[in-house]
Amino acid sequence: MPLTRDEDIKALLEGARTIAVVGASDRPNRPSYGVMKHLQDHGYRVIPVNPQITGEHVHGEFVFRELAQLGDPIDIVDIFRRSEAAGDAVDEAIAIGAKAVWMQLGVVNEAAAVRAEAAGLQVVMDRCPAIDIPRLGVARVEQD
Repeated sequence: MPLTRDEDIKALLEGARTIAVVGASDRPNRPSYGVMKHLQDHGYRVIPVNPQITGEHVHGEFVFRELAQLGDPIDIVDIFRRSEAAGDAVDEAIAIGAKAVWMQLGVVNEAAAVRAEAAGLQVVMDRCPAIDIPRLGVARVEQD
């Protein structure tokens, strides 16, 4: 069952250090662009993933084609994809051993959530960390 309790979501956000943003955009008018910047400003290491702009940079970070290319441990995979396409990103998150998947506002994929939870990942759906971080008073992340 996806996380819904504030204390569970806060604990997930406070325990995370590295977040991959699937569907990251280099266009300032896109929600993923602003959310990525918000997460960086809060101290997270944020890695953009988008096959359409692979090799470019967003907020100073190299854009990867897919999660399998990252090589670093990922705490949260933040998914900016349509609900029906989110399952592929969830499957990639499972394959790389991510700790959690976070489906953005309006993104709900129950079947993908069940697969993620069965693989031991925490799941958040239809929420935005840029809204929850200030609302829950999540402490700024200090990188090790």
